[in-house]
Amino acid sequence: MSLPDIESLARTALPEMTDDLRTLVEHETPSDDKQLLSAGLAAIEDWAHRRLGPPDETVRHDGGEHGDVLELLHRGTSDTEVLLLAHYDTVWPAGTLAEWPFTVTDDGRVSAPGAFDMKCGLVQAVWALRLLRERNLPRPTVRLLLNGDEEIGSPFSRPHIERLSEHAAATLVCEPAAGPDGDLKTARKGVGLFEVAVAGVEAHAGLDPYGGASAVHALAELVTRIAELGSREHGTTVNVGVISGGTGRNVIAGHARCGIDVRIADPAEAVRIDTELAALTASDPRVRVTVSGDWNRPAMVPTPASQLLFKQAQSVAAGLGLTVRETGVGGASDGNFVSALGRPVLDGLGPVGGGAHARGEHVLLEHVPARTALLAGLLVAHGE
Repeated sequence: MSLPDIESLARTALPEMTDDLRTLVEHETPSDDKQLLSAGLAAIEDWAHRRLGPPDETVRHDGGEHGDVLELLHRGTSDTEVLLLAHYDTVWPAGTLAEWPFTVTDDGRVSAPGAFDMKCGLVQAVWALRLLRERNLPRPTVRLLLNGDEEIGSPFSRPHIERLSEHAAATLVCEPAAGPDGDLKTARKGVGLFEVAVAGVEAHAGLDPYGGASAVHALAELVTRIAELGSREHGTTVNVGVISGGTGRNVIAGHARCGIDVRIADPAEAVRIDTELAALTASDPRVRVTVSGDWNRPAMVPTPASQLLFKQAQSVAAGLGLTVRETGVGGASDGNFVSALGRPVLDGLGPVGGGAHARGEHVLLEHVPARTALLAGLLVAHGE
């Protein structure tokens, strides 16, 4: 049986896959709600068992305040192991589904919170393995890792991802594809999350206007300097996204703070940003500036190992009559951790669509069978 046959089977199964996507979406799983995350993961595990049968190994790691990590191992026709990464948490708060229900339009567009990022990728991963097993095609031993804290930086799941990727011949990330043509992701920016806290001297704005030292005014000076740390030349962006401070308009502010998002394409930029942030001072010597935070994810840069995976994907796609390209994106994923360790990883193997993290989030169902076959083909390549 050829890969086009697998695509044809996936196209026949598309109504079932769409129903599966509905099932996953209708279990809301916001990153900050442990109760909903636990219920959602239980539903996903039950669904995966129904589609694939009981796994050969199941390991569940208690995430504490974060979503648990679930490992499902399905042995293949080969001892070679491939790690599939898929997160089940979403950015959407509880109750979003009530005002934005799962909808399929006449032209085959699924609109729903979390459908694109990234529950459809999880559906495609399970069905790719299901179709290979049903037809007894060559396949590696597949370890599916599901984590519930990706959208907040994977603080709990990171060490599990790094540990499991060490012995994997490849790590395939089922995050959404890039752009309308379904580009695969071989580069992602690293992410730094920082906070600048400013402590000033409070005073009455009318009675003692020069006795105080405004933390708000000082922060206003600093924000411009912080934003200027960005570099188009090096692919570095710096965004001050949140500002707060002061207690009243007639009070010279004693405190203020801002939250900063930094994205870097060049790993060397991390040192420069760290140095510049640490050197921030206010023009008023009475004001104290404190910088906290750290790098949430290292940059994903193309490596020889990952380029080989991309070449394999190109070959598989050609067998399906498709052309796939590689690209780099500003968003980060769990693939960043694997790439930074020099291990083979390929990202963006999930659905084609758009609107991640926005009310326009959607999946284009017409591409789902081919994307499922593409992933299946990569598994076959590691199972022969």
